[in-house]
Amino acid sequence: MKAAIAGIGATEFSKDSGRSELQLAAEAVFAALDDAGLSPGDVDGLVTYTQDTNQEIAVAREVGIGDLTFFSRVHYGGGAACGTVMHAAMAVRTGMARTVVCYRAFNERSGRRFGQPDARLGGEPSSQGLEMSWHVPYGLMTPAAWVAMFARRYMHVYGATSEDFGRVAVAMRRHAATNPAAWFHGRPITLADHQDSKWIVEPLHLLDCCQESDGAVALVVTSEDRARDLRRSPAVITAAAQGAGAGQMMMTSYYRDDMTGLPEMSVVGRKLWEISGMGPADMQTAILYDHFTPFVLTQLEELGFCGRGEAAGYVADGGIELGGRLPVNPHGGQLGEAYIHGMNGIAEAVRQVRGTSVNQVKDVSNVLVTAGTGVPTSGLILSSP
Repeated sequence: MKAAIAGIGATEFSKDSGRSELQLAAEAVFAALDDAGLSPGDVDGLVTYTQDTNQEIAVAREVGIGDLTFFSRVHYGGGAACGTVMHAAMAVRTGMARTVVCYRAFNERSGRRFGQPDARLGGEPSSQGLEMSWHVPYGLMTPAAWVAMFARRYMHVYGATSEDFGRVAVAMRRHAATNPAAWFHGRPITLADHQDSKWIVEPLHLLDCCQESDGAVALVVTSEDRARDLRRSPAVITAAAQGAGAGQMMMTSYYRDDMTGLPEMSVVGRKLWEISGMGPADMQTAILYDHFTPFVLTQLEELGFCGRGEAAGYVADGGIELGGRLPVNPHGGQLGEAYIHGMNGIAEAVRQVRGTSVNQVKDVSNVLVTAGTGVPTSGLILSSP
């Protein structure tokens, strides 16, 4: 018995939602249940991120969900995105729950902004506080700065340029420009715009960095057999995996022998290909976590779409755009649509499988989805029934 995503729901994506994160979560859950043709009383499981402020029992109360037989949270920020669906699918397949809703809600622009420096990170009495103490006291304390270190090394080893990163940003904004739900709907950019945008941390420009967004997304997971009888065509969860690499640290794995790759994404990719019996050539489109443009290039390499150091050439001339060899993030991704910690990307993957995306790729049977990079991460392959 396979599990499937039977419903997707979201709030609008904004820079100031004007309401609490709990209300955002409830709205997204209601929307996902309506999409599936289910009621709150059908839900007996909830999964979210450890970083979500909304307790499962609080969401259950606000939505009108009754007893819960399964609830869990997944660690590592955006790396949790696909992991929430994996946990839900495991619960369904083992009989621990019949219908599980995964959700993520936050006011990440109007409330706590993840991109802001936080000197307290290096002083926490925890294992992560210990890791952070190696660099936070010296001013290396933002996600952009942490990724910039990797990006500079990648450029040095493989000869990549800022323009290569910029082509990722241009592609994402081009997709977002034709997506009415995207914050940057109607606002594409050129490579010159990318190069002219201000430095955040060299070699990263402003347009190499994803948005800070307010909003929420929810997904309904149940068995494939049951999903077939519901309101919408399901997206079958063909494979799901989590991965952490040897010597892993939180966004700062600088002490490995090589810091030009993302070994944890390779762990996820190998597991996905093993479980599914598929490979890169079987994917018609991919939803790659694009919080920073350099890591989109690295993911293409780690997942086997091209060789080491070859991603810049792969992306050249529209390789990841609609009509290219591998359309990436047809919704615009986190650079163009919204940054909801990767959950909006999973919703787009479902739309691609259903054939209902505003930027629909032709003849989609399988979609690869990845979660946050630089941290322990996760991935999915979603397929047509």
